[in-house]
Amino acid sequence: SRLTRPERVKCLVVDDTVVTRSRSKNVELLANIYDHVDHKYKRGFTMLNLAWTDGYSLIPIAFNLLSSSNKSNRYQEMREDIDHRTNGYKNRREAVMKKPEALILMVKRAFDAGIQADYILMDTWFTTEPILHSMLEAGIHVIGMVKQLKQTYLYNGQYYTLPQLRKFMQRECAVNIFGSVVVRTKKENIPVKIVVIRNRNKSNDCLYLLTTDCSLSETEVARLYGNRWSIECFHKASKSFLKLGSEFQSRSYDA
Repeated sequence: SRLTRPERVKCLVVDDTVVTRSRSKNVELLANIYDHVDHKYKRGFTMLNLAWTDGYSLIPIAFNLLSSSNKSNRYQEMREDIDHRTNGYKNRREAVMKKPEALILMVKRAFDAGIQADYILMDTWFTTEPILHSMLEAGIHVIGMVKQLKQTYLYNGQYYTLPQLRKFMQRECAVNIFGSVVVRTKKENIPVKIVVIRNRNKSNDCLYLLTTDCSLSETEVARLYGNRWSIECFHKASKSFLKLGSEFQSRSYDA
C-alpha cells in the first residue's frame, strides 16, 4: 500500500483454475473436478487463488489447492500417519473444505496479515448471497458478476428477476452502461446495487454487475470490476511460463 498512489482503489481478487492430473491414480486427495471452462469433469485439483491489486499491479497473496468436499468424488483420501499438529495436516483438512468456506478463511487471513483492501472482485461462481453476507461481516465490500438465473430481488415491496428489474433502472450518461437500480437480496435482505452493461462479445446481450457498496457510480463499478481480468492473466502466465500443473511424478499432497 505504501508503494501505490493513495487515490488508487485497492481490491482483492478471487478466482480458481483447474490443475489437472489426468495420468495419476494414487495421488493423495486426487478428485474428480468440474472444469467450468470446458464444461466437463477432469481428474485433478481446483486451485483457489486470492490476489491483491491496485488496478496496475497484481500480487498473489494466498492459495488453496482444493480437492473435493464430496467424499464420493475423491479418488484417494489423506494419509493416516500424518501428525495432526503439523501444518501439512491443516492444509489437507482445508483442501476438503467447500469453496466458499475456503475463500472466507483466506480473506480473514489476508486481513490478519495487515493487507488493506476496500473491495473484493469475483465472478459469477462466487457472487452468491451467503458469500456476500460473509464478506460484509469480514469488513469488505463485494463487486461481482451475477448470472441470469431464477433468483429474485426486492424492489418497492415486490420481488423481481434481473431482466424484470431493467424497466426500473436509472441511466447515467455512460457508453455501454444501460442503467442501475438499488435492491435487496431475498434471504439476507442485503442492500445491493445492480449495474447492467453491454456484453462486448454479444452486442444484443447484457451483463449484470452487483456491488454491496451502493454509493459507487455505475462507471466506477464497471471500472473496478475490469481489474478482475488481471488474475486471469496471472493464471495464464503461471501455466504457460511457470509450468503450473505440468506433469510430474509425486503422490504426496505436500509436493
